[in-house]
Amino acid sequence: MKKIYLILIVLLSHGSIAQLITVSDNGRYLERDGEAFVWIGDTAWELFHKLNREEASEYLQNRKDKKFTIIQAVVLAELDGLRKPNPYGNLPLHEMDPSNPNEKYFEHVDFIVDRAAKLGLVMGILPTWGDKLKTNNPGAGPEVFTPENAFVFGEFLGKRYQDYPVIWILGGDRNVDSKNNFEIWKSMALGLQKGDGGKHLISYHPRGASTSSYWFHDLSWFDFNIYQSGHVSHFHKVYEFAEREYLLQPTKPFVDGEPPYEDIALRFWDFMNFSKQGYNRVPKGVLHQNGLIKDRSHFEAGFFDDYDMRVHGYWNFLSGACGYTYGNNAVWQMFKKGEELAIPALTDWRQALDRPGAADMTHMRAIFESRPLSKLVPDQSIIFGNNPKNQNHIRSAKASDGSYLLIYLAKGQEVQVQMNNIAGKKAMAWWFNPREGTADFIGNIATASIQIFTPPSSGNGNDWLLVIDEAKANYAKPGDWQ
Repeated sequence: MKKIYLILIVLLSHGSIAQLITVSDNGRYLERDGEAFVWIGDTAWELFHKLNREEASEYLQNRKDKKFTIIQAVVLAELDGLRKPNPYGNLPLHEMDPSNPNEKYFEHVDFIVDRAAKLGLVMGILPTWGDKLKTNNPGAGPEVFTPENAFVFGEFLGKRYQDYPVIWILGGDRNVDSKNNFEIWKSMALGLQKGDGGKHLISYHPRGASTSSYWFHDLSWFDFNIYQSGHVSHFHKVYEFAEREYLLQPTKPFVDGEPPYEDIALRFWDFMNFSKQGYNRVPKGVLHQNGLIKDRSHFEAGFFDDYDMRVHGYWNFLSGACGYTYGNNAVWQMFKKGEELAIPALTDWRQALDRPGAADMTHMRAIFESRPLSKLVPDQSIIFGNNPKNQNHIRSAKASDGSYLLIYLAKGQEVQVQMNNIAGKKAMAWWFNPREGTADFIGNIATASIQIFTPPSSGNGNDWLLVIDEAKANYAKPGDWQ
């Protein structure tokens, strides 16, 4: 039986009409009101902890305008969230006891969840960051959870937000490295289900280069998988994570819940001392007095930019993922100039809202709304010839009924396409520009042979999406969906 989850566009108290979120019958994607739900997420881990109501409203409106659909935020936050109060001076727990939440703190969480709902956004809520459990990767902590109080805390959250558009995400950048930790997460999940009546999806956010399926895939209460491809390299082979998840049984949807962030240093941990705090994590002279990066050369591997956001996003989608989560280094930590930082940033959080990678998410959602995501199946046999797994890698997928093909060319490289993957005898081809969200018609093409396509430009930063439609499918221009 298909499990049903409740998502609200506006509050029930206002007499709204509810929509349903489901896992599709084939287990490959999420649905809302009978249509495929395109997960375009943003990592706003410190949203509840660091932004006041005016700032939170500004942030949410910006993400709504850019067509994001999921906002991922943490209730018990990473940056010393149990000892440092929110902007209104409130801590989340009394005496650091998860079974004794502070009502005043949660009134602020209520405001943000409510505001997101009114904007049509879904909140991907992490009940806690993973450092609140004893793990092999300790953080600010403190470690406060047991299986018993995790159930109580989960039930409290589930009941409080049962009528809001939320998805529960356990974990918080930690792997399950002990039996006790597994029992804590399981207890929290069962508490959430008791509190909300099983209305909402549950997943888990692991550490880099890990996936939730390692520990939870077969469990009945676990609905979809999240992997963290991490902040390792340009042209990171995110498709290898997806290929593994795609083969698992039972079939469940999956997303890359933390790929490389825009404006974060590659392998930042190699250039920082995490035994120290804040500005002292890097040598003197690397940062301005306000905390922004002054000497970029200290981070010798460079920084991720908007190009990386697109490459990893399209590679994920065309490998079978039902969604993709964007992130910006300043936004996840809601960094404000002069405040303590976690990882040195190039801008503050407000400046980072309009970075080009965030704007590219608008176009990414548009392309997958303009063609039925429900039909999309990864298929590398579409590409004829050599296809190396490096920066020149080409990723391809097609509609299960042969009505369209999508081929992503990260460097605008020439591609040979097996046209017999299109169902009909005639096709229409387009170049979709992932940087601008525009589409140019190539022409009408026969489907009886291998065709060579050469993008309008090539080289680093010149990525293109080749869209080939069956002529009789009558799809709209790529990217037109409203």
